[in-house]
This record gives sequence, C-alpha cells and structure tokens, in this order.
Amino acid sequence: MPKNIKLAKFAGFCYGVKRAVETAKKLKFENPDKNVFVLGELIHNSDVINELESLGIKTLTEIPEKGDGICVIRSHGESPQVIEKIKQAGFEPVDLTCLDVKKVQQKAVELAKDGYFVVIVGKSEHPEVVAIRANAELWSENVVVAANPEQLKKLEQKIKSHKRVGVVVQTTQRITTLNAIVEYLTSIAKELHVANTICQSTSMRQTEATELAKESDLVIVVGSKKSANTTHLAEILKDITKTIHIENDSELINYRDLIESSQNISITAGASTPQNIIEKVIEKLEGDI
Repeated sequence: MPKNIKLAKFAGFCYGVKRAVETAKKLKFENPDKNVFVLGELIHNSDVINELESLGIKTLTEIPEKGDGICVIRSHGESPQVIEKIKQAGFEPVDLTCLDVKKVQQKAVELAKDGYFVVIVGKSEHPEVVAIRANAELWSENVVVAANPEQLKKLEQKIKSHKRVGVVVQTTQRITTLNAIVEYLTSIAKELHVANTICQSTSMRQTEATELAKESDLVIVVGSKKSANTTHLAEILKDITKTIHIENDSELINYRDLIESSQNISITAGASTPQNIIEKVIEKLEGDI
C-alpha cells in the first residue's frame, strides 16, 4: 500500500531568509571584483553556506582589523557597536537584518527609552537575541533575557522594584514559552506591557504543522539542528506524534524501520531550509528510501 505523504504549505525559506540569500548572491554577481563577506553564518544551513562559499561569498567568524569590500549583516541582525566596527575596519556594510527582527529591536529600544524593565523572551546565546539586547542596552541597563520563568525568579526582587515591565520575544520562539513568562510576570509586575513579536511566518508554520501532526503517524522536520525555529518546531510536534528532525535526506536511512511502519507521513521544514533539500527528502520517501 503506497504511503500517504503530505508536505506542509509553510515549509522552507521564509521571506527574511529568502531576501538575505538572494541579496547576498546579487551583491556578488553585481560586484564580481569586490570581496563579499558575511559576518557569521548568513542563515543556519550548511548546504546554503557551502553554496555561498562556492560563489565567493565568505563567512567571517570575527571582524578583522583591516578589511576590504562588502560585509553583509545577516538576517539575525547585529548591535550598532558591531556595525560601527565593520565600518571602521574598512568594509562597506550591507544590512540584511530580517524586517521582523528589526521590529523587535525597535520595540525593545522603545521600551528601554520609556523606562521599562525590559524582558527579552528567548535564548541568550542566539545571535538574534544578542543583537536585540545590545540595541536595548544602549538606552537602559535594565534589560534581561529569559527562556523560562525560572530564570526570571532569580531576579524577582529587582523586577518588583520597577513600576513597569516590558516584554518582547525572539521572532522564532514558541508561544507557550511566551505565555509561561507572561503568566509569571503578571503575578509580580505592577504594570506589564507585552509585545508578541513572534513573526507571522513562525506562527503559521507552527499552527499548520500542529494540525498535520494530529493526522500523521510520523512527522519529519527538515532543517539545521542550529536553527532555533526548526528545533522549536520539532519540540512542539514531538508532544503530538512520532517526530524526527533531520538536516537532509542522508539521515533518513537511520529511521528506516520507523518510516516503513508509518502510513501517513507529513513533512515540514524550518525557515532556513532550501526547497531542493526538502524535495530530496520527498523523493527518497517516495522511493522507499
């Protein structure tokens, strides 16, 4: 009996990632004699990074003292200090920060300027969160990052001493994480302002995948293990049905028995997963691996 394989509509590149990848390639095409660098990985996908490298677009792990050419600010964004450092090194910066991430940065700055104690919901080491925090800290020293209520409980007295608390969220976070933190802050804050800055693409992707999981024996999530939105997607779906998270089709062989025993299989993918990688996964499944 042939398997019933469904691909989510909201799978693969989101607008911000597509814009960053296409613009980086265009920059190199239009400036063949110039160096084109990206500070950090443009997106969390090794196949895309390798493709960019093959086109002559190189990844910088740090800013050199002296540079030459174009330096791209990736979709996660950067702090104003880092952008200034890029200019001082001699690079021409091109800002490809996702527009949704820009909105979070702007909201965090607005809250900091207005005297709020700013809580950023997200993972402190994630580059998007690092940039949001750095922008807000230019205006206030009362800025913290939390991935769960327990991390905030250590700061309870400090939070209580402020009249107003403002919340923004990493664009790829889970709504349940935001809700848990808001519930806790509601119990201790005198005044609470919450900006749900989870991007629409993330929300739609998570909602659709949740519905698909309810009617599936198995869900396959395709995308980098370093990608926050992809790992959150897998975490959500594991609570509903059998779920595996793979980076590409080569990993399917590791789950042969599980795939063979599943009749209804759904596939979704993170916002930084290219279409050709998703297609290879489908091809292998249709060919019974």
